[in-house]
Amino acid sequence: MGTVYEERSRVFKALCDERRQRILELLRHGEKCACVLMDEMGMPQSSLSYHMKILCDSGLVTSREEGKWTHYQISRQGGERAVELLREITAVTEHGGCKSCCE
Repeated sequence: MGTVYEERSRVFKALCDERRQRILELLRHGEKCACVLMDEMGMPQSSLSYHMKILCDSGLVTSREEGKWTHYQISRQGGERAVELLREITAVTEHGGCKSCCE
């Protein structure tokens, strides 16, 4: 397991692309087969696979194999962890600052 910075980077990378955001929007309504996502996204299998790997690596999406197709769904735990990471990185604390250079 990597550092918290690596984990944040994987999650934020997954969220920074509008195609992956659209895939997440489609998955909000439940599990979808890769064939359905390809049709709804209008993209070839190779492009979908690239984006799904990033989403799965981030922990936001899980997958399962059924026959020759892969089925994807949003991971509740992955979504909760993404929110937690955003809260961590944006939390304002009272300590720290730049006392030595600003006084």
